[in-house]
Amino acid sequence: MSPHWTVAIGNYPHTAALKSGAVRSEALDLEFLEIKPVNRAFAPMARELKFDVSEMAIATFLQAKAYDKALTLLPLVTAARFQEAALFCLKGRPIASPSDLKGKRVGVRAYSQTTGLWIRGRLSDDYGVPPAEIAWTTFEGAHVLEYIDPPFVKRAAPGQDLLKMLHADELDAIIVGNDVPDDPQLRTVFPDAAAAAEDFWNKNHFVPINHVVVVRREHAVNQPDAVKALVRLFHASKASSGRPQPARDNCPFGRAAINPSLTTAMRYALEQGLLPRALSLEEIWADSPVLD
Repeated sequence: MSPHWTVAIGNYPHTAALKSGAVRSEALDLEFLEIKPVNRAFAPMARELKFDVSEMAIATFLQAKAYDKALTLLPLVTAARFQEAALFCLKGRPIASPSDLKGKRVGVRAYSQTTGLWIRGRLSDDYGVPPAEIAWTTFEGAHVLEYIDPPFVKRAAPGQDLLKMLHADELDAIIVGNDVPDDPQLRTVFPDAAAAAEDFWNKNHFVPINHVVVVRREHAVNQPDAVKALVRLFHASKASSGRPQPARDNCPFGRAAINPSLTTAMRYALEQGLLPRALSLEEIWADSPVLD
């Protein structure tokens, strides 16, 4: 009998065939749950193993792994993008480049947010601004309950939000997520975000991963063939999307394609105080099916 698994993943061109049933496997009975936005699935999965399969922010997965949550990473990516266009300040403010953020106040939804992870790494590596030299303001905690923010991070008062604090001169810059505020007073801290993204690519040769796919560890251990069938379904769904394979893939498949981004994300997370200990690639990929 095919296992019945609940699946919490977002709606993308590369998951459409999978979610519609256009690609399927007799080895699996999948129930797709519509959770919008999909990031609302991350905390229940990290804390309670709420689903059998779930999309998850890469920062959340790394924290979950470090705190020994019973999750297994699959060699699948649902979302990746260059992050430079998510760092904003107000027009007219004396911030000419990211290096000017040293000693400044920056707000982000959560310190563990993946966009923040990538931007902080870029600020530290390329602009000489380590995380501790910015006063961070957050609005919620991490998806992994055990994690506690570093001492240079403070929580905003109830009822506050990023834009309100930015316009009130309580923040100098903000990091947003997928949805960029419709505010004509905003400008990117990177003077040319597209050029900064090109610079990142030239240095690193990968598109930073935002979301991966995880499965309960018990399934990976006890039903490895079913998990392999699931991974192949994702791959088939991507292949059937009808979109040409871009040179800079925003949903890479397989360990080899994912490892450069994963390795850098792990280094950033450790340097930024997001992890209690270092993780090896072997540990990160433990129990995951090998298909490439």
